[in-house]
Amino acid sequence: MRIVLLTALAMIAFAANSVLARLALADGAMDALSYTGIRILAGAVILFVLVWWRTRQTGAGFSLAGHWLQAGALLGYALGFSLAYGWLGAATGALILFASVQIGMVARAIAAGDRPGLLEWLGLLLALGAFAYLVSPGLTAPDPLGSLLMVLAGLCWAAYSLLGRGSERPLDDTAGNFLRCAPVAILLLVIGVWDNAPRWDGLVYAIASGAVASGLGYAVWYAVLPALTRTRAAIVQLSVPALSAFGAVLFIGEALDARLLVSSAIILGGIGIATLAAGRRKGN
Repeated sequence: MRIVLLTALAMIAFAANSVLARLALADGAMDALSYTGIRILAGAVILFVLVWWRTRQTGAGFSLAGHWLQAGALLGYALGFSLAYGWLGAATGALILFASVQIGMVARAIAAGDRPGLLEWLGLLLALGAFAYLVSPGLTAPDPLGSLLMVLAGLCWAAYSLLGRGSERPLDDTAGNFLRCAPVAILLLVIGVWDNAPRWDGLVYAIASGAVASGLGYAVWYAVLPALTRTRAAIVQLSVPALSAFGAVLFIGEALDARLLVSSAIILGGIGIATLAAGRRKGN
């Protein structure tokens, strides 16, 4: 029961990132550069405190884990994510982000020599077809520039995840990567504030996204991850776009059109089929 509750909290935290970004950026409470800078800095602070507290309790020495390539991928994700939400709704952005992450990771596995089975290919083709339908031109299609930026953000997060796969100290690595991004985050914040001073509510949303939804969310996720198989970990993340959509309706008043609902069902269903089939093939 504890694992189920903590996993649910982690997924809610991840979904909250999309809602918080849209709340901050939709009406000009803060610009994307300032939001990115504060989010990274707030995340770096809370993660540093968590790692410091743990090392103090265990008596182990504190060291800057992670590496610069992974930090670069993290920065690319955070910046693309913030810029994209200047044009996309929270639900649409979360779906594009999640689909891009999963597609990027599968593409890397195939390039490395993994050979998906028939059901995996079927699931992937369903997801890709629905994704193409979602972003294709039309009256209710999402903004093309925002979609492209979110795809790039998703691919950066896929790269970040792949670079960190097999880490023995994921929380330490995440803290180290956030800290490595801090100098650029400060620069982004200075540029953003110089151009457009943020409102107090924008600051609250950005800090909440960095410290709570990102920092504490990652801490909870890495705490429960060892108790989940790779397949279960991938499947539970299917809930994030749905939770983001629910939050968008509840807190922002976004309307969910038929195009988004149909695309979401097929994309998430296709990814779910591919993930389950891959898990059975690999025995995890």
